[in-house]
Amino acid sequence: QVRLVESGGGLVQPGGSLRVSCAASGMNFRLFPMDWFRQAPGKQRELVARIESSGITTYTDSVKDRFTISRDNVWNTLHLQMNSLKPEDTALYSCHVKYRERDYWGRGTQVTVSS
Repeated sequence: QVRLVESGGGLVQPGGSLRVSCAASGMNFRLFPMDWFRQAPGKQRELVARIESSGITTYTDSVKDRFTISRDNVWNTLHLQMNSLKPEDTALYSCHVKYRERDYWGRGTQVTVSS
């Protein structure tokens, strides 16, 4: 059974930094692309960043040059380092994997950017 558990969210001031993490289990983590999504109140869920099994990364335009996705294939953990945070980055951040044709999500971790 695939399980994804996020951690590391919280309240941060504009311009600050935060790192969120996702611990994965029940799958051969290193073989699969992993995603970070976010959903703000009243908005659709959006793909923030993806990291392929090769390590190649892609980002949505609004976070390029501010966010960095990474993976630790020893500890089966996905990370998202977020710098220069803005109030519009406030959202529930969730990790995602497509495994054997099924989508798996964690419960998410809340990130709030406010002064």
